[in-house]
Amino acid sequence: MQWFESPLGSYLLEHEYRYFDKVVANIFGYNAIQIGLPQFCFLRLNRMPLQFSVGLEKTQPALIAAADFLPIQSNSIDLAIMPHTLEFSNNPHQILREVYRVLIPEGHIVISGFNPLSLWGISRYLKANRAEYPWNGNFIALLRLKDWLKLLDFETMGGQLCCYAPPFEQEKWRKRLSFMEAAGDRWWPIGGGVYFLHAIKHMHGMRVIKPGWKKNIDSKKRIVSVTQKLN
Repeated sequence: MQWFESPLGSYLLEHEYRYFDKVVANIFGYNAIQIGLPQFCFLRLNRMPLQFSVGLEKTQPALIAAADFLPIQSNSIDLAIMPHTLEFSNNPHQILREVYRVLIPEGHIVISGFNPLSLWGISRYLKANRAEYPWNGNFIALLRLKDWLKLLDFETMGGQLCCYAPPFEQEKWRKRLSFMEAAGDRWWPIGGGVYFLHAIKHMHGMRVIKPGWKKNIDSKKRIVSVTQKLN
């Protein structure tokens, strides 16, 4: 995608890699999947033995498929990441349901998205050509996404916002306003242009079954301690 080769796109990618690298490096398991932007490997620091991406492009992804109908076995994926996948889909709810289906219990999901309640969200409405990426996306509010995840029994584990400076294409203007990055985290924490969300899948009716070792040991003790009277 050519937009990511622009100064603004490179600025965004730097923040995306920084967050995904930090989070996925500490998630363990066997199978990890990246849904969306398959030309960039946001799983590069994860150590799971099987990693693959999903997309509609014919050259980049390991699996060519639509994100809302994944040809993947249920309860088989330990980690799913979705870099800017939901806001460019006509059915984001179905994508989340599919990800919930393929994740194992206690599996992880990490999402990045554009924040409509930010200077990036405002710029989307001011752009002369809104048909270009990323302004052609349907930006999803962070609180709404959290509600969707909660309805699916995902538990939010953490997150972060970034890109507080206005999305100027000219790098010199962004550098002049670089102070807004530190100021945004402190004074305007919900106003970052991009948000990240990390959640874990839970399932209704599941409970931890504890081993009955103590019960078995006590039972064996009772059997051993019984004496028989010989006539």
